[in-house]
Amino acid sequence: MDPSSSSLFEVAETLHLEIPMPDGCRLAARVWRPLHGKSVPAILEYLPYRKGDNTLSRDAVRAPFIAARGYAYVRVDIRGSGESEGVMEDEYTAQEIQDGCDVIAWLAEQQWCDGNVGMVGISWGGFNGLQIAAERPPALKAVVSLSSTDDRYADDVHYMGGTLLIDQISWASHMFAINTLPPDPELVGDKWRRLWMDRLTGSGMWLQNWTEHQRRDAFWKHGSVCEDISRIDVPVYAVSGWADGYCRTVFRLMETLQGPKKGLIGPWAHKYPHLGSPGPAIDWNNEELRWWDHWLKGRETGIMEEPALRFYLQDHAEPASYYETRAGRWIEEPAWPSPNIVSKVFALSANGDLVADGEPCQSETVTHSSPPWVGLMGGKWCSYAHPGDQPVDQRRDDAGSLTFETAPLETPLDIVGDAALELTFSVDKPVAQVAVRLSDVAPSGSATRVSYGLLNLTHRNSHESPEALVPGESYRVSVPFKHVAQSLRTGHRLRLAISTSYFPMAWPSPEPVALTLNLQTTRLVLPVRLDNPSEPIPRDLGDPLGAPPMAAETLSAPHCDWQIINDLANGSVHVKITDDAGVIRIEGNDLTIASSTQETYAFEENDWSSFRACIVSDQLMARDAWCVESRTETEFTATPSHFYICARLVARERGEIAHEQTWDCEIPRDLA
Repeated sequence: MDPSSSSLFEVAETLHLEIPMPDGCRLAARVWRPLHGKSVPAILEYLPYRKGDNTLSRDAVRAPFIAARGYAYVRVDIRGSGESEGVMEDEYTAQEIQDGCDVIAWLAEQQWCDGNVGMVGISWGGFNGLQIAAERPPALKAVVSLSSTDDRYADDVHYMGGTLLIDQISWASHMFAINTLPPDPELVGDKWRRLWMDRLTGSGMWLQNWTEHQRRDAFWKHGSVCEDISRIDVPVYAVSGWADGYCRTVFRLMETLQGPKKGLIGPWAHKYPHLGSPGPAIDWNNEELRWWDHWLKGRETGIMEEPALRFYLQDHAEPASYYETRAGRWIEEPAWPSPNIVSKVFALSANGDLVADGEPCQSETVTHSSPPWVGLMGGKWCSYAHPGDQPVDQRRDDAGSLTFETAPLETPLDIVGDAALELTFSVDKPVAQVAVRLSDVAPSGSATRVSYGLLNLTHRNSHESPEALVPGESYRVSVPFKHVAQSLRTGHRLRLAISTSYFPMAWPSPEPVALTLNLQTTRLVLPVRLDNPSEPIPRDLGDPLGAPPMAAETLSAPHCDWQIINDLANGSVHVKITDDAGVIRIEGNDLTIASSTQETYAFEENDWSSFRACIVSDQLMARDAWCVESRTETEFTATPSHFYICARLVARERGEIAHEQTWDCEIPRDLA
């Protein structure tokens, strides 16, 4: 039962209103608020993902539900997106952040707002919630930030450990496609075409921007609130999932924020927790309302009396490309770092053993160079809970890696937090990377990836000032793993795998690399949670609740595919990923929308210079005789010295080309 259902208000929905900015630009908003006419707090979600169509199915479940409980829920399209005027030239620009502050000031002045504003958002909306909080707009009283980051370089789709993530190429291509879509003429009138042309000609090639900045420079420091986390003084609820790319942020915010804070991490991919997949999903909408009621209405909901951090301790799962649910249990910690976590050290032996508290090898070294196919079983950096985008059985990747394995565990082992491999190494090339993985090996032999880490070894001392490696010289570095909470059962084994490439998760080094490890001084450090049989069971978060779903007609069903094609005749490997959202007609506005993307990542097994990424996206919006379509194509390749981007955009109106543009970019590799 919905605990707040006894005090519901009738909700009015405003499909489109325009918020004036100081420079004359008008931002588009969709508003749900109680009909009773009283002033209420406003909750702002500020995104570029199109309030009138792309996020509408999600918003329809959340926004009326929250508004009916005494809030104005406001969805605003960022400048240059959806029905807003202007051009969006990149993510998290200074203009975007200032616009967000101006929107908050405007909301606070409205008769239907009581002057208190909260910000909520997942991914982009979670980012700018933190970024705008750091600007301290007076009316902003609290933030809920889901699947976000405090560090745009170290922990986003762009780079991981200084390695160029393939998700950067994928995400840039996604935004390339989104930026071709026009405003809806039914909402903005005749100016739609002028605004569309402004976007088509002015948005630019974001992938070029991002690839030109391969180290942590001022470009990435902008919008990275970790540069001065003390500027955020409003309460923050940070949320993510283990299958998401952004779970590290929750731990850092819990450690660094000085004001009131809460943390929540489930087993989920990149989704709101009430849509959480892998499950179990939770009643997030009411959990979020407890936060808003406390900080925006001054009610005692008990949320701040509960432990600061809650997360899902995952049990063993057989490796699979998609999980409907993950077995496990919720646990709580009073703070982070937690007093319940201790470090456990494992030594590596020349015969492949991983020994807890063992004696290090005596002057043993081992050399390894990975084949280009290591990484094919790794899934995406950020899972969206689509079939194929989570890691599958690791045994094939392990076959091309250095592996070290424990004996069968005599007692369960709970890994909670961020492991690290303290590595002493030398290489034979000036630029090299290392990928490390931890897997839960079942008695059957199946290997389920638990966590992983990537490091560009030229970034061993600094992401801001990388240094070329001297072949043959010995170095020492700590390679961090992604945070995780995972329980390993008695009788299972823990496997450590080390490789010199991990494609198509990260772009490979310029040349194949031979990595030599000094086993005497290399060790694995695990965060282990102490067993506490008497700890209380956390409060049940309940099953998902929300408003009725959006009315829509499915004209063509969505589907996703993930195929690995290994052509033995010519030695080529292709990873083909299809993400087809189908064709949907939104009944409320009779708008038909369609989106389909094909990603291909490929290489020739005997040609290290053959790695390539190709992404093609098709978009459609139509109503009656009005029809707009676009196709965007991006190809990313490299030589040892340069990255190359070839891109093409074709936009059509009623079948005729309205705009066509190509890009050819050559970008020097900067120790990447």
